[in-house]
Amino acid sequence: MDGDYVTDVLPGMVLLGLGAGMSFPSLMTLAMSGATPSDAGLASGLDNTTLQVGGAIGLAVLATLATTRTQHLLNGGDGNASALTGGYHLAFIIAAGLVVTALVVAVTVISSGCGAEEDAGRLEAPEPAYSEAG
Repeated sequence: MDGDYVTDVLPGMVLLGLGAGMSFPSLMTLAMSGATPSDAGLASGLDNTTLQVGGAIGLAVLATLATTRTQHLLNGGDGNASALTGGYHLAFIIAAGLVVTALVVAVTVISSGCGAEEDAGRLEAPEPAYSEAG
């Protein structure tokens, strides 16, 4: 194996795998937690469709930005490898900014959405939408 693959690509792939593996089941559970038994199929389908379409659109936008930046650098006289690296760099910076923005929104919504001490006595654990299916 090439040393560049192990030091450059593998850590990112491991982080991506861990992040997706930890977040996708949590997101599905969150999406299904408020669904009634009669709406469980609709909520599950909407969640899966949103995940697929959102990923496709996000990839398309980032690839377009990377390609545009790469072409701009090539037209400016940069070499192929340098221009391609610059294009990917822009896409990764934008993707990282979107992740940070999503984390800020999530923390804000979670911290302001529910006062744990005030609502602790009133909140009951909802029945899972799939418990009555059968």
